[in-house]
Amino acid sequence: MTATTSPAAAPDAPEQLADVTRDEASLRRFLHGLPGVDQVGVEQRAAGLATRSIKKEAKRWAIDTAISMVDLTTLEGADTRGKVRGLAAKAMRPDPERQDCPRAAAVCVYPDLVETAVDALAGSGVRVASVATGFPAGRTSREVKLADTRLAVEAGADEVDMVIDRGAFLEGRYREVFDEIRAVKAACGSAHLKVILETGELATYDNVRRASWLALLAGGDFIKTSTGKVSPAATLPVTHVMLQAVHDWHERTGELRGVKPAGGIRTTKDAIKYLVAVHEVAGEQWLTPELFRFGASSLLNDLLLQRRTQVDGHYSGPDYVTVD
Repeated sequence: MTATTSPAAAPDAPEQLADVTRDEASLRRFLHGLPGVDQVGVEQRAAGLATRSIKKEAKRWAIDTAISMVDLTTLEGADTRGKVRGLAAKAMRPDPERQDCPRAAAVCVYPDLVETAVDALAGSGVRVASVATGFPAGRTSREVKLADTRLAVEAGADEVDMVIDRGAFLEGRYREVFDEIRAVKAACGSAHLKVILETGELATYDNVRRASWLALLAGGDFIKTSTGKVSPAATLPVTHVMLQAVHDWHERTGELRGVKPAGGIRTTKDAIKYLVAVHEVAGEQWLTPELFRFGASSLLNDLLLQRRTQVDGHYSGPDYVTVD
């Protein structure tokens, strides 16, 4: 997941945006100067695109693409090393009987289980992601958040999923949130950073847009909707707003950043709706695991069942795939 820069110079290089983050007042002016989100318009567009039909050949491509974008995740207090190894095996070979089935994008675990995931996935090409910064609430000191991040990175995590301080954001302490994201980004070293906005707690689409831009300004490689622990989690309209943000960021800077909806995406039909949104709102180049992910472990089960239906011409049923 590399933030790449296009050869042609965009209107603003990223460093030219540094002026808007130099102090609280500048950052506030920039974020509140962003165009407001038309709630009716974004919801109508999301609903309209969700009705798009996909022909059989395109559906098979969409299913394989979605499988390759899944971050298989286990984030429970009862997680064990054995469970992580089982999840890693499924990520590497989602359908063991079908060698042409794509592998998943990543396995996401707590920092103390990163080493187990790294060992299980060695040489597979499946990335290891770890939540950090006091996930899911983030209610701890910055020192603890940075230590949490370093623990994950030192254990071998390729990616870190951090949570922003929603309380600080909602109180308008934007520079504090910005500085914290920057500090976590630095602690990540070569690991890529996904910034979880927890959009279900942000209340408005305007706040989602501001939080998206704040995370991008601070260096987030991905912006992510949710922890999966708060309802509502990912929704199509919210994802539209975030996709528009990364599209506009690219237009302005030439850099490509990713989006990850997480929580509540359970069916192939749901996944295809999101892929249509990616294509229509951000653009075709975002249709890759490098720039779009699904945080939805249960989704993989339905994708595998529907894939078999496409390949075999009949529904196989859950007995033919591993169902979590």
